[in-house]
Amino acid sequence: MNSWILLILAGLLEVCWALGLKSTHGFTRLWPSLFVGVALVGSMWLLALAVRTLPIGTAYAVWVGIGVAGAALVSVTALGEAITPARALFLGLLLVAIIGLKMTSPDH
Repeated sequence: MNSWILLILAGLLEVCWALGLKSTHGFTRLWPSLFVGVALVGSMWLLALAVRTLPIGTAYAVWVGIGVAGAALVSVTALGEAITPARALFLGLLLVAIIGLKMTSPDH
């Protein structure tokens, strides 16, 4: 499978486990904790597969960026978290940076 697809999937799983952390109540609730654990391991595994061919600096930055932007966007759209113009601007800049890293990375 294409390394960029693996990296995107890893980033989406990062969004899942990051958002799921709150529902674990400090890992005192079994099912949410298991969900977070599986998503975390899956995210790391896919990241590890992606960095076989992608530069680690680029892959890690994109992975983190997808996680941050995804968690923020889900928080605003689905969980009713407030968004300010400044926050929207910086999330937009983050997305531009992710796209820029993809476009300037060597294709493998």
